Amino acid sequence: MTSTADTVSGAAPERAVPLRIAYSPCPNDTFVFDAWAHGRLADAPALDVTFADIDLTNGMAERGELDVLKVSYAALPWALDEYALLPCGGALGRGCGPLVLSREPGADLAGRTVAVPSERSTAYLLFRLWAAERVAGGVGSIVVLPFDEIMPAVRDGRVDAGLVIHEARFTYRNYGLHALVDLGEHWETTTGLPIPLGAIIARRSLGAAALRRLAEAARASVRAAWADPDASRPYVLAHAQEMDPAVADQHIALYVNEFTADLGEEGYAAVRTLLSRAADEGLVPPLAPGALAFP
Repeated sequence: MTSTADTVSGAAPERAVPLRIAYSPCPNDTFVFDAWAHGRLADAPALDVTFADIDLTNGMAERGELDVLKVSYAALPWALDEYALLPCGGALGRGCGPLVLSREPGADLAGRTVAVPSERSTAYLLFRLWAAERVAGGVGSIVVLPFDEIMPAVRDGRVDAGLVIHEARFTYRNYGLHALVDLGEHWETTTGLPIPLGAIIARRSLGAAALRRLAEAARASVRAAWADPDASRPYVLAHAQEMDPAVADQHIALYVNEFTADLGEEGYAAVRTLLSRAADEGLVPPLAPGALAFP
């Protein structure tokens, strides 16, 4: 991943100033937004795209920057006063959760140093909820590192364990590491719900009609990607940071699914459960009633 990147503008804008949007260069995001970002959707507003790592977009949301953002569901309690959660375009799923990696199988994390990609990520909330149940005495220090530095840090002994997401599920063995726990599997076993990872939010001040139009565009972009996956391939691979194309395909298959097209009752239940459990542990502020409702 990268912290900042180029800007991509959609085709002929239908408004004087395109909507400013930020999402990651990860394959699932570029796959989902390809048709919209490149002006292939009828009646969709033009986009001015910035690529940014999820930790940066979480901060953008808290500061009220940009019109539309891909953020972690864990960041919603700090963003929902100014932004509305769109019911599509994000990442939830099964079998796609974060992993905790260590150099030795079965390592004890009590009092140990753990590297994480963000302290305002779903991965971090899942880790803290798991550790509260399973790590007697609690973990030691938490160190925030860029996503691509975590596995090398664990391999080299600079930290005792690392919390990883996305394509690291497919590549951690290349670093000689072991999966201490699959946090998604733990979540699914204890809740029966999908894992809420990344959310699409849009500025409430755009108005209810505009928000509904954005949701329609996001859903249409997802469906366009499914209908013609080859059309998105140049965009996906151009931003996949030398990722093996087969890994990019696995990444998309895991993170783009029916919940990307529509959260539905089960998706909303997963989000509410995550954030209510995290609030009970004092990890996030409690949500106001109706905060997740879409106009």
